[in-house]
Amino acid sequence: MQAALTPHAVSLAGMNRNVLRKMDQRGPRYTSYPTADRFSERFAVKDYLHAVSDRRGMGAWRALSLYLHIPFCDTICYYCACNKIVTKNRAKAALYLSYLKREIAMQAALFSGMNHVEQLHFGGGTPTYLSDSQMGDLMAHIRAHFTLAPDEAGEYSIEIDPRTVSVERVYSLRAQGFNRLSLGVQDFDEDVQRAVNRVQPEEQTLDIIAAGRTAGFRSISIDLIYGLPKQNVMSMARTLGKVIDAGPDRIAVYNYAHMPHLFKSQRQIKDEDLPGAEAKLDMLSLCIRQLTAAGYVYIGMDHFAKPTDDLAVAQRQGRLHRNFQGYSTHSETDLVACGVSAISAVGGSYSQNEKTLDEYYARLESATLPIARGIQLSMDDVLRRLIIQRLMCNFELSLTSLEIAYPIVFREYFADEMERLRLLEQDGLISIEDEWITVESKGRMLIRNICMVFDRYLNQDLTQARLAGMEATPQRYSQTV
Repeated sequence: MQAALTPHAVSLAGMNRNVLRKMDQRGPRYTSYPTADRFSERFAVKDYLHAVSDRRGMGAWRALSLYLHIPFCDTICYYCACNKIVTKNRAKAALYLSYLKREIAMQAALFSGMNHVEQLHFGGGTPTYLSDSQMGDLMAHIRAHFTLAPDEAGEYSIEIDPRTVSVERVYSLRAQGFNRLSLGVQDFDEDVQRAVNRVQPEEQTLDIIAAGRTAGFRSISIDLIYGLPKQNVMSMARTLGKVIDAGPDRIAVYNYAHMPHLFKSQRQIKDEDLPGAEAKLDMLSLCIRQLTAAGYVYIGMDHFAKPTDDLAVAQRQGRLHRNFQGYSTHSETDLVACGVSAISAVGGSYSQNEKTLDEYYARLESATLPIARGIQLSMDDVLRRLIIQRLMCNFELSLTSLEIAYPIVFREYFADEMERLRLLEQDGLISIEDEWITVESKGRMLIRNICMVFDRYLNQDLTQARLAGMEATPQRYSQTV
């Protein structure tokens, strides 16, 4: 077993730029495996009901993670790739809540007797698009149908746009039961903010962070993005300095995924305003240096946390997990997701709700869960999911433990994968021993590329594309660097 990660365990220093360019491919973020694009409409409500029934039949019931999707926003941020509805018509939110509460009640009935919730997350869109009274009513509805763990034991988080909340609203959110805040910042530079149509004064953000501290939130997280239009190394350094001074518990630094062919709002961003590949690598390297120098621990992918934060503690203890909300400390929970487009993970299945409001409402009007598609995992899927989870969360893989848990000889079952892993080893990204595969320091920011080796579906697509003489680039995925 490798030593626990230190705050300075990740670096791009000394990495061959040719290796970085080679690794700059398109690939999944692996919030699930198989990834959501592999879900099928053949998976129906009855399959989800079987998954819940199987879970009940296990007897040793686990706590739940509950996710609620609030899709509404006041204004459009050009970079955004989320499932969202931009409107100033607040009546739409009131109607949506009436249906969302129906779905919550239906899910609670399914999980009757095993509906203990240890983790709750509100995502969007902008969850604070809801009024204070609407949020209070929704939280009361959740408590009436699910049993929430005490505040000190549960993790109850909400994504907020600092432009949509006051200091008083922050205190109200804490009183309503939330104990973690996630703030969208992206960049403090005014030119960058204008270029992405998200003007957010620095003082406004800092006031909300300060309010979160005094209100007693257990953790405050900030989201940043590198690769946005008008960004450069100097502007990024200034933003990072301000973020570090604010002292959030967690910082996520996402790589902007420019896919205007998929997301209409991104067509408002001029290609000539985007930083080039070399500039993005420089910004990534800067983020690593500046955040680790400030004492933040690299958790994985694009996440950093203070050593005392629950994520860092969970990683040191081998309890870190990854799901549709990113890294999580609750590895033994099934995820029940409510709302338009929301994705649940129950037992050996994934299921996704309808993606449009009309279809979502129609399903609930007919008194059925609004599940549109999903997938039932095979043994191979479960095995590969476990491998990807361990690599992304722990940066190492015990081959012996897998052979004990599954009827395989690792090097035989994954013979093709081992050949590709040897190439990564030659590039200095991993080391392969008799019983362990370990991700080296230089490979940690490229963990998506390493995990792609074990993605059977992706590799089948690439093989078929090559045989057909086509470009083997999955355009539905973002760049890995």
